[in-house]
Formats: sequence, structure tokens, C-alpha cells
Amino acid sequence: MSLSTIAYILASLTAGGGTMGYVRTGSIPSIAAGCSVGALYALGGYRIQNRQPYGIELALVASLVLAGSSVPRAMKSGKPLPIGLSLLAAYGLFSFGMV
Repeated sequence: MSLSTIAYILASLTAGGGTMGYVRTGSIPSIAAGCSVGALYALGGYRIQNRQPYGIELALVASLVLAGSSVPRAMKSGKPLPIGLSLLAAYGLFSFGMV
């Protein structure tokens, strides 16, 4: 799977998850964070796809932001949502960090 495809998938998952968090609970921080991280992934994927500079770096920053917010919550609460977000972040960190 290409790196741009991975970035687009992660963008849709994070933005979709943030939107679902808003729909379910009315949480404005969920939609803001989900769409912001999703936009970083999407922009990174677009730049990777068009062979522009800093595409991988943008996707890596998105993974770092996602990991920075979800890993501490996952360790503290042990709930499925932060654990899932942590796994997504770890996958992004691995995929874009190995390049």
C-alpha cells in the first residue's frame, strides 16, 4: 500500500471519528481535534501523492499529535477509544517514520 493511501485512510478515520464523537456526545473538542488531525493527514497524503516536499513530515506530525493526545489517555483510562486511537497513531508513526 502506498504512503499516500495510508495517509488518506488515516485522515478519513480520524476525521470520521471526530465527527462521530460530535454527533454522539456534542463534543466540540472531538470534531475540532479529529478534523484537524485528519486535515494534516490529508494534506500530507496529497503532498506525497504529488511528490511535493514535506508530505511525509506532515503525516508524521499528524501521527505525533494523535499519539501525544491518545496514548496518555489510553494508559490512564484503558478505554477502547483511546486505545484504538493510539494504535492508529502507532501505525502512522511506524509507516511514516520508517521512510
